[in-house]
Amino acid sequence: MLSNERAEFSRMNIRQATRGYESWLRQQTRVVERDLRLKHLRMADSPFTFLRATYYRWAQLWPEICPKLVTAPQVVAIGDLHVENFGTWRDAEGRLVWGINDVDEAGVLPWPQDLVRLAASALLAIEAEHFLLSARDACAAIAEGYCASLRRGGTPVVLSERRGWLREIALSDLRDPVVFWTQLQTWPDADRRAPRALLRAALPPGSSLERIVRRTAGLGSLGRPRFVALASWGGGLVAREAKAWLPPATSQDRSSRRVLETLLRDAVRVPDPFFVIREGWIVRRLAPDCTRIEVGQLPKRRDEAKLLRAMGWETANVHLGSARRRIPAHALDRGARWLRRAASDMVDAIVDEWKAWTVTHASRSR
Repeated sequence: MLSNERAEFSRMNIRQATRGYESWLRQQTRVVERDLRLKHLRMADSPFTFLRATYYRWAQLWPEICPKLVTAPQVVAIGDLHVENFGTWRDAEGRLVWGINDVDEAGVLPWPQDLVRLAASALLAIEAEHFLLSARDACAAIAEGYCASLRRGGTPVVLSERRGWLREIALSDLRDPVVFWTQLQTWPDADRRAPRALLRAALPPGSSLERIVRRTAGLGSLGRPRFVALASWGGGLVAREAKAWLPPATSQDRSSRRVLETLLRDAVRVPDPFFVIREGWIVRRLAPDCTRIEVGQLPKRRDEAKLLRAMGWETANVHLGSARRRIPAHALDRGARWLRRAASDMVDAIVDEWKAWTVTHASRSR
């Protein structure tokens, strides 16, 4: 639990931290102000959505709340990891692959940071009644999956002849193609700032471009320009998204692009052949089975411990790309108690931050 003094410090500074981050954001790209206002509203929804939207604040609080973990060996890490940062894509062979979906905040960080943030998001999801298992079981599942992957040297999560239970989650009714394409077509037409040539070049040869739309999605990246090209090809619709690429909140240094490229190259995973960073944009394919999975999209019948174990496994898949010899001695003998304690401390801090934000935002809205 935060001390009264630290809680008071947090209440005074969440607005300052947000203002400072958004000032930097405006220096990097042409911010979509209406999306940023939406983000401020979403931040007040719940501690769970607040966590997703404010990685910049997590990066400031984490060293204070978990000082002993900051000195752990560093790896190329995801940074903004949480239970809604997992999804699916199709590999070069057309197989369905499940794994971490968003790597915008990738950086060189102590290896426990990703695990603690993932576990903290799981605890907040439990408090929001998105998950029904206990905090103890959630942290144990994440730690177990992470350590099992480390021991085996990692394995990509391909949803083909194995992992039928996860394939059912990935292909739930809420990812129906009719729903997906209908929603994409509701977005407004893009303005002249859209990278039209880049999006056209990413479409399949011979496709017929129908529209380029402005898309509002995500939470942490709300405010960044995001455009989608919709085209007809082979008797159906295809889509390519371009989202402004920016350095991570932890470094705010454009040289960090090399870190992201290292992660994509060296992690134990099957790559998405349509994911590229080009001309200051992250370009990727969008499709009903090539997108992030939100907790609200999960089927009612699911094995939550098994799902969190898979998330821990995939986290190790990423870390193994840069630290095959550095993590095991530190991770395998620690069990899950340390993770639950650290995640609980961060949850307490995030809840205090969220309360301070809701009070501040409510007073400004009057």
